[in-house]
Amino acid sequence: MKLRRGRPDIARYASRFAVPPASPDSPLRVTFLGVASLLITDGSSAIMTDGFFSRPSLGTVLTRRLTPNRARIEAGLARAGVTSLDAVLPVHSHYDHAQDSAVVASLTGAVLVGGESTLNIGRGAGLPASQLVEAGSVSAGAYELVHVASQHCPPDRFPGVISAPLQVPARVTEYRCGEAWSIFVTHRPTGRRMLIQGSAGFVPGALAGQTAEVAYLGVGQLGLRPESEIREYWAETVLAVGARRAVLIHWDDFFRPLDQPLRATSFTADNLDETMRIFDELAARDGVEVLFPTVWQPEDPWH
Repeated sequence: MKLRRGRPDIARYASRFAVPPASPDSPLRVTFLGVASLLITDGSSAIMTDGFFSRPSLGTVLTRRLTPNRARIEAGLARAGVTSLDAVLPVHSHYDHAQDSAVVASLTGAVLVGGESTLNIGRGAGLPASQLVEAGSVSAGAYELVHVASQHCPPDRFPGVISAPLQVPARVTEYRCGEAWSIFVTHRPTGRRMLIQGSAGFVPGALAGQTAEVAYLGVGQLGLRPESEIREYWAETVLAVGARRAVLIHWDDFFRPLDQPLRATSFTADNLDETMRIFDELAARDGVEVLFPTVWQPEDPWH
């Protein structure tokens, strides 16, 4: 198959970067920090998925061992206004999700929540046992967290588990996927609930009986899957939980640092335009709004 050059023009979707901005009265705010990193805060209690700020270049990923870039992590936390977190929640253990997670937990005092692979990243980084929490049904600050076993979107280039504490520097191949999750976050004071689907994979029927007003959907690699699979992904996530708004994440080129404007992943790795073509048809049919989040901007997706 001939590879398609270039990447989708994200400016084509400029009108979709329309998640309502948070106001001073918003009881809960979500800030997109690239890939599947989300800061969720009510002003006094906060959690974060992934916390991936290092974003090494493609050349670095292909040729060198990886080490979390502490300067970029600290700069990202500072720009997002984060000084403390109750929990850090990697959606799985590939480097573009979990590489920085233990450092973020260490800097913010958070617990690192995940499966054995994620916890072995924490152990390798020297996190104490008191900061390592196995995924399941977990209380963290003002939030109830429910992890439901999921699947990575095919192809999973680094499958398997991280079976021992991961020491850095480490090759990208050592950041095996481990356990992939659908994560439901409920804010206890307001009852607001969201689904975070960090990877565009699914387990048929796994989310039956769950509900969420808002679904944050990872779409990385989805546009290269068969159309039938894209339609099934929508049904197994958005429709399964009854979400009325879908906010798309994991569409950006994560080899590009966060101090540069975000751009879509290249056509060699994904086709966002194809995903949007199918999602728009399904959204119109099902009465669901499909939006993109604006990086660094606190938003109120329930508004």
